[in-house]
Amino acid sequence: MLLAIDAGNTNVVFALVDNAGAIKTRWRIATDPRRTADEYAVWLHQLLAMEGFKSGDVRSVTIGTVVPRALHNLTVLSQKYFHLDPLVAGQHGWPIALDVPEPATVGADRALNAIAAHARHDGDLIIVDFGTATTFDVVDFSGAYKGGIIAPGINLSLDALVAAAAKLPRIAIEAPADTSVIGRTTESQMLIGVYWGYVAMIEGLVTRLKAEIGRPAKVIATGGLAILFDKHTDVFDSIEPDLTIQGLALLAAKAPAK
Repeated sequence: MLLAIDAGNTNVVFALVDNAGAIKTRWRIATDPRRTADEYAVWLHQLLAMEGFKSGDVRSVTIGTVVPRALHNLTVLSQKYFHLDPLVAGQHGWPIALDVPEPATVGADRALNAIAAHARHDGDLIIVDFGTATTFDVVDFSGAYKGGIIAPGINLSLDALVAAAAKLPRIAIEAPADTSVIGRTTESQMLIGVYWGYVAMIEGLVTRLKAEIGRPAKVIATGGLAILFDKHTDVFDSIEPDLTIQGLALLAAKAPAK
């Protein structure tokens, strides 16, 4: 099986993927570039055993990361504890065209999302990824990455609001119980501002992207909070939380055999 590792700014996701591309199980841990390969190994081997797997079941490792400092220890984890040299996403180029002026600056997660989305859907695509940042990526009908938008993630926006306003409490992000936008308490006003403000941003930016693309475009949502927003907008055509992991699996499948 493939061990796919998606190291984001907030969490590192480890997933076991079988030869058919099906995700068998997944685990996540907070991203910390100081975490050593040995620490990862103790945690991961315990989880493998709890799920009925062993380290020998892992036959290949693929790593995608937007945190350069995390790559070394993840590489050592693969080599020391699985005896495998990992395939690092983007290290030897991409199987899709990155049609932007500075392709080297495109985050690995965004390129992986583009690979997976194009493999699963025809035509032009808009991928909305709810992570530390909320990103909007445009992939044309040929599979080429054309660019997109980066906005602060919803939790990042909320953290900034609470940090800058001394009397505002910390609240949890959740879908409001109703569609009213007149808050009666400080907490409800904050939730309305953050949640409905984000819905308005998503709908507005997708409308502008579709107008600029000039052709019908399917909208794919991914990331942990995608389902939360799908409750109150019909802008998404598909919710696919594991798009980045699926991109890693497809990249591994396309890699030359060693």
